Amino acid sequence: MSFLYDIFSQLKSLPDTRSLQEIREGETSGVTGRELLELVRQVRVFLASRKLKKGDRCVLLAHNSIEWVAMDLAILAEGLIVVPLYARQAPAELVAMMKDCSPSVICCGDAGLRDAIAQEWAEAPPQFLFEEIFRGSRDLAVDRLQVAESDPVTIIYTSGTSGEAKGVVLTAANVRHMLGCTSGRLDQLMRGHTRQDRVFHYLPFCFAGSWITLLTCLLRGSLLTLNTDLSKLANDMRSAAPDYFLNVPALLERMRKAVDEQLWKTGGIVRTIYSKAKASWVRKQEGGANLLDSLWLGVAHAAVFPTIREKMIGSNLKALICGSAPLNVETQLFFMMLGIPVLQVYGLTETTAICTMDDPDRVEPGRVGPAIIGTEMKLGENDEIIVRGPNIFPGYWNRPQDTAKALRDGWFDTGDQGEVNANGNWRIVGRIKNLIILGSGHNIAPEAIENEILRNLPGAQQVVLVGNGRGYLSAIITGEITRERMQRAVDEANSRLPHYKQVRAFHISRETFSIENGLLTANGKLKRDAIAARLADVIEDMYRVKQAV
Repeated sequence: MSFLYDIFSQLKSLPDTRSLQEIREGETSGVTGRELLELVRQVRVFLASRKLKKGDRCVLLAHNSIEWVAMDLAILAEGLIVVPLYARQAPAELVAMMKDCSPSVICCGDAGLRDAIAQEWAEAPPQFLFEEIFRGSRDLAVDRLQVAESDPVTIIYTSGTSGEAKGVVLTAANVRHMLGCTSGRLDQLMRGHTRQDRVFHYLPFCFAGSWITLLTCLLRGSLLTLNTDLSKLANDMRSAAPDYFLNVPALLERMRKAVDEQLWKTGGIVRTIYSKAKASWVRKQEGGANLLDSLWLGVAHAAVFPTIREKMIGSNLKALICGSAPLNVETQLFFMMLGIPVLQVYGLTETTAICTMDDPDRVEPGRVGPAIIGTEMKLGENDEIIVRGPNIFPGYWNRPQDTAKALRDGWFDTGDQGEVNANGNWRIVGRIKNLIILGSGHNIAPEAIENEILRNLPGAQQVVLVGNGRGYLSAIITGEITRERMQRAVDEANSRLPHYKQVRAFHISRETFSIENGLLTANGKLKRDAIAARLADVIEDMYRVKQAV
């Protein structure tokens, strides 16, 4: 039986229990298991009326909502392949993906999205708004689920950091295995708790990790609360009072900085206790804590940290889950200091979102946990992580050459550099394709240095290192910062680095890299090639006139 059968059975077993809710304009509305299944049935009736064939592609273009979830489940149930796309992406990029997968129908969350596609693609297949789809007949029955284990169920397009996005095909078997792994880990986290899990969610469902989180919550019978306005994220987070939720490093970094800034403004005894406790925590991690450090930490845990936790996230939180990119170890330690475990996951769309997951009982800061059950991981050339197992995708949509390059003898080349310790816990060093090779022949993974500079530079938004074929590294920094502050941050980072990894020049850009200006991918990753091309003159200037750093 497919994972979808298990999800539908869970919803049927909880007909009057709210399973999904969204916060919109400050108001919370939701659906029970029975109500969600009825929405799914309405969509299935509509899809059946379109005379679609099993395996036809159906584009799902909308922001997160209860209706999005019902659409997704219905498309899957009809044996169609769902192609979820990012509603904030440029219409030209969206159309390129649609042309690649040749959908039979496009389902849009609102008229603005539909019109943008129609303007870009005059020959587009039929497009329907959610309101049209859910307005259909409520009286017709639908057939049994049309999903078999070997069936492709989704095509999720990669972020395309260095080129054209590719469609990753995932099967029902891939998803079923992954849901068993994620649910098992959450059982471990929530053991001893008998009530319904409370989960908060703000990341777009069109990304693999976010989608797996959604399906895991439905499978577990959790109450999933959706944020629909990122400007209200903090309030919605507290309102949801979650047990856990999925994050990206950027949000956790912002939360950490916000706490520091707020307590700095507060001043008085609270700031003193907080500052002393932070310093004590650092010494404790370095193995040099003394009795006074234990005292300061004890006072903070009694008088300051509980208030911070309550104001940030609420009192129910068991853990934060973090993926999509390596998390700065200082940020992970910060939340641990507050008594909030941060569980990291690592994976790619091609691995059904996950390869490793932190064990809640054996978290090692700075590492992303052991390989999930059934998955083998090892290091290849240049310490590249290669993986095989039931979570590995069967191939890219209509790209046999790319598939053959990525999959060899069942092993998938991740493109990530890593290392593994004696406990089997992995650490991600950087992306192979991001390696900077200096004229001296030194190979440098830029991510760790970029994160170090960013950590020491409040107000900076992004740091990108350049230097391929050059004599030294240079940095491009975005945000409202002064040259003096930048100089101090670079000096501090350089003091801990060997000579060939030191940054010798920099440029400050007031314009941040964004999805809108084409310098970030849909899920917020740097398009390094595009940045280098856009700022080619700036980069040349840094090497033409070497700045004193």
